[in-house]
Amino acid sequence: MTTSAPAFLWRLAPSIYGPSVLFSLGEYAILPLVAVIAVDMGANLALAGVIASAAVVGQVLGNLPASWVVSRAGERAAMLIAAAVALVGCLGLAFAPTPALLGVAVLLIGFAAAAFGLARHAFMATRVPLRFRARALSLLGGTNRLGRFVGPFLAAAVIAATGDPEAPVWAFVACLVLASGLVAWAPDPERRVPGPAGEPGPAGEPEAAGEREVAGVAPRTGVLGAVRDGGAALLRVGGAAAILSGMRSIRDVLLPLWGVSIGLDATQVALVVGISGTVDFLFFYTSGQIMDRYGRLWASLPAMIVMAAGFLVLAGTHDLPGAAVWLLAIAVVVGLGNGLSSGINMTLGADLAPSERPAPFLAAWRTLTDFGGAVAPLAVSALAAVSLPVASLAAGALAVVGAVGFARWIPRYLPHVSRTPPRSGD
Repeated sequence: MTTSAPAFLWRLAPSIYGPSVLFSLGEYAILPLVAVIAVDMGANLALAGVIASAAVVGQVLGNLPASWVVSRAGERAAMLIAAAVALVGCLGLAFAPTPALLGVAVLLIGFAAAAFGLARHAFMATRVPLRFRARALSLLGGTNRLGRFVGPFLAAAVIAATGDPEAPVWAFVACLVLASGLVAWAPDPERRVPGPAGEPGPAGEPEAAGEREVAGVAPRTGVLGAVRDGGAALLRVGGAAAILSGMRSIRDVLLPLWGVSIGLDATQVALVVGISGTVDFLFFYTSGQIMDRYGRLWASLPAMIVMAAGFLVLAGTHDLPGAAVWLLAIAVVVGLGNGLSSGINMTLGADLAPSERPAPFLAAWRTLTDFGGAVAPLAVSALAAVSLPVASLAAGALAVVGAVGFARWIPRYLPHVSRTPPRSGD
């Protein structure tokens, strides 16, 4: 009997989506305050920025160790270990005596986020049926967007209620405890949902198109083995996905800088970014519906084209009359493109990963995409020091490269999910 998408996804709510919302909510409640805590401890602005960026560094570095944990302990145990590591990081945020130890604590939280994310991703790759995999992963991407959207408001409410700027740290602790309780006591998804999914594509291709076995040679184990077996697809499709990840990070850097440059105050900049984030959040599930019904390319390519158009147009508006209106309109356009890209990177990684042991491949995949998300905004920031329009042009050109990459490589390496017809019961 075929399970419908809503029924299947509802079964994952207590053990996958619920903990994901809680972890993301707590994480984004404290991350915007890390720089403030660092400055209060005596760090200068430059050092405070480095400490705040330690979370991204920790996430990039944590994917490979997380693969080892997931492969040996399983997804559920890995999520519990990640929550425990994040709890140690929270205690470090609360009690670190020096900025250096504060940076270590933030790094640990990034490590934990990597392990938590990889465990969820690996579970989805092996157990969610192909016909609604994209919707499942877009919904997972939506939990991160929900945390990003609500987390800062949670922090503001907690600070207003307590008068303590470090109180959101304890809100994150509470979220971690609740998330751990759900993971530990909810029905084990690894037993409740059999795997691997293993659905063939229309032409009989295996679901994990990235699994490339040489005749008579078993797939190699470990991250390096996964990279060697699926290297071409990883570098080509993963390269385009890394650009997409970079575009998301560029938006977070370039739009606020643009607002300040054209004379907006902090409240107005926050409003522009908030409206963009709201549009982003509203469309996260639409991406999964498009990918499941029409194919991966029909979501990834329009998302990149929309963001490319937004940044290319933005480059010519800096000195126009009504520059603030132009910024708001383009922020909405970029938010739409980002919303349409929700879950794409996770879905493509799951499509390419070997069905039996996805964690090593997904660790390499997530490291590559996280690296793109970390490096791209740094490059744009460097260009912004010369000229914001030049930085925006560079961002638009990079998005065009990503669009070309998706258009060329998705049909080649994922032909069975490039165009998937709708199925009844979904």
